[in-house]
Amino acid sequence: MQVQNKNHRFTKISLVGSGLLLGLMLSLTYSAVAEKMTKPQLPLDDLRAFAEVFGKIKTDYVESVEDKKLISEAISGMLTGLDPHSTYMDADAFKDMQASTQGEFGGLGIEVGMEDGLVKVVSPIEDSPAYEAGLKSGDLIVKLDDTPVKGMSLNDAVKRMRGKPDTKIELTIIRKTEDKPLKFTLTRAIIKTKSVKYKLTEPGYAYVRVTQFQERTGEDLAKAIKTMHDENKGPFKGFVLDLRNDPGGLLNGAVGVAAAFLPKGELVVYTEGRAPDSKMQLTAVPENYVRGGAANDYIRDLPAEMKTVPMAVLINSGSASASEIVAGALQDHKRAAVLGTQSFGKGSVQTIMPMNNGAAIKLTTARYFTPKGRSIQAKGIVPDYIVEDGTDQSNNIHEADLTRHLSNPKDATANVPAKPASATNGAKDAAKEKLNEKKFAEPKAPIEPASKDDIQFMQAMNLLKGLPVVQSEAPKVKTEAEKTN
Repeated sequence: MQVQNKNHRFTKISLVGSGLLLGLMLSLTYSAVAEKMTKPQLPLDDLRAFAEVFGKIKTDYVESVEDKKLISEAISGMLTGLDPHSTYMDADAFKDMQASTQGEFGGLGIEVGMEDGLVKVVSPIEDSPAYEAGLKSGDLIVKLDDTPVKGMSLNDAVKRMRGKPDTKIELTIIRKTEDKPLKFTLTRAIIKTKSVKYKLTEPGYAYVRVTQFQERTGEDLAKAIKTMHDENKGPFKGFVLDLRNDPGGLLNGAVGVAAAFLPKGELVVYTEGRAPDSKMQLTAVPENYVRGGAANDYIRDLPAEMKTVPMAVLINSGSASASEIVAGALQDHKRAAVLGTQSFGKGSVQTIMPMNNGAAIKLTTARYFTPKGRSIQAKGIVPDYIVEDGTDQSNNIHEADLTRHLSNPKDATANVPAKPASATNGAKDAAKEKLNEKKFAEPKAPIEPASKDDIQFMQAMNLLKGLPVVQSEAPKVKTEAEKTN
């Protein structure tokens, strides 16, 4: 979950300051958090070791390396070693991130993360080249064109996937449900993500799909509701909110979407972190989701029935962060029934902190909690009705599967040590074996959401109509200790 870098209550940012000159080679910055506490003692021995390694690389490495590159890589390593979501963005990556929250950017349309030195697909963005080609959450990218991904940083892999529109790139994918690798030839494009899609699936029943939480998501949702209400010419009988494969986005967008269905003033989410600015309680009031407050409140004119219409929310393992906030809030307030499969489990807040050099760091600054105090971190939202989509669920990944994931503070096993590197070699070995195959499996196109082939949607409609819901066998939700073992 990203907190947008603006001067608003829901986008406060901690600043990093103060400097330390180490020798003649390195300038490091340390944060003095807003709390009035004693400045921590600097680890001088470790800093001397860092400077010594820096010097050895400069004098003895087989090729000359620029100081800027070494320092940039050191900063990147310092952040990626914290958790899967903290990262360093150079100036180009920072610009791309800003463009993505505005709804238009270049590339393939994949939310990715790094796991055990390989790139994993968290979620393909709907209507993107990746989505249309059939990439899925949990896919493991092992080659970009003819270049192995192993050994690349996440930023390097993302840069390779970016490029000029209409140029092609070949991705080699390992998927647990396939015996052989998959090859996808994708054409890069300007990704214009339409955050909100909607339709009346039949008279009286409204369907809205949120693909990503952006600047205008809440406002676009309000317009969609008004349009469908006018078209329906009467009250809704049921409402389906589809958050499947929604990787998240902006926090104020999540609050705005939840506020459209909750009574004014109800708690949507609260956050807890070490810095005072990371502690927030966000309720369903305009000041928490729209610039300008009540004067610009886009949900004030929504039909009153939106607070009471029977409602179902769809989630799956690709639903992360902002989408989990919305699902958790509606579930806690008993405003909607949640159907689908367990969500991703990303219950942490990332703050974007611009640097003086045009780059930025994305730093995990807090955990977020649902209104009833549930931490979603490494657990996710468990649906009220477990309904699988008809595909093999073994390919799905969750936050708790990622190395160095932030622990869940309410989990008794929160201090269980992370899985040692040697225990994660199975995935790499399996990937190597599949890559040795001479033939490749055939990619399959995704199922059209809200169609008759969409099992989860059809069961949501059954629920809203008072018909029996055919549930899948409820999977056992593993603790972090069980995942470690």
